[in-house]
Amino acid sequence: MPAAYVPLAYLPGPVSGVWHLGPATVHGYALCVVLGVLALLWLAERRYRAAGGGRWAIVDLATVVVPAALVGARIYRIAVDYQRYFGQGRDWVGIFRVWDGGLGLPGAAIAGVVAAWLWCRYHDLEIGPVLVAAAPGVAIGAAISFFGNLFAQSLYGSPSGVFWAVQIAPANRVAGYQDFGTFQPLFLYEAIWNVAVGLVLIRMIARLNLTGDRALAICIAGYAVGLLAVEPFVLTGPQHHAVVLIKELVAVAVLAGAIAYFFATRARIGPEPLLVAPGRRRGSRQPANSAAVPAGDDSQPSPNASRTAGEAARHQP
Repeated sequence: MPAAYVPLAYLPGPVSGVWHLGPATVHGYALCVVLGVLALLWLAERRYRAAGGGRWAIVDLATVVVPAALVGARIYRIAVDYQRYFGQGRDWVGIFRVWDGGLGLPGAAIAGVVAAWLWCRYHDLEIGPVLVAAAPGVAIGAAISFFGNLFAQSLYGSPSGVFWAVQIAPANRVAGYQDFGTFQPLFLYEAIWNVAVGLVLIRMIARLNLTGDRALAICIAGYAVGLLAVEPFVLTGPQHHAVVLIKELVAVAVLAGAIAYFFATRARIGPEPLLVAPGRRRGSRQPANSAAVPAGDDSQPSPNASRTAGEAARHQP
């Protein structure tokens, strides 16, 4: 290691962010994103089933929502940091290198919610209980994905000698900071914050009978607060100052919109029914007033679907 200031105790950086397992190549950043998605699905499936929802319904939903959310997250990142991929001397092929870092929760949330709404509409399910089940998992899954920045050697702050400072390889240090070896691990702070948001959200859903849309608004607002608290301290070169400003402006707009929506819908309380109300069904394949589930098939809500979402889930983690 070059002559640089390194404290006695610190969070070591990875030897490599890429592992070659035979013909397969595993990227640390992408692995953390996958683990975050799996944590989201596990928690959402457990909560939705406890609310009376069908077994594996969340997993089925994920086959549509997860790809849409990843595409939305990548499009958002490219939009706010387009100078990294387009222009003189830039390689536009980099837009496909997701493993190098660069996913944005605002884009994932928009694309994911739209895909979830379309899926639920097609299957005659209310999206509210799905969002109630998934919102805490979104925050916790995001927290896990933040650790991908450890492998990508990104999202770090000023030089620091605290024992939890993260080691950054010389090649990934911002110009002018080559004489420092460890920096503030901003990704760790955002991860801790998002775990707290997820745990508080579970409690709020149980105590306040939140509807799905309001739970999601709290989740998004919490993420925006964390981003606004951390982003001003991200260590970047002058060419990335505009990107930081754009991300901060987007976070302010998202936070304002989420707060406004939460208060505008304060009269709404849960829990919500699992099935679409008979008068709202979209040309269902079965009678509007019947669950019509084959005997022994537990993949759909049971005939006593009058049980509302949240009666069992409110005490679930």
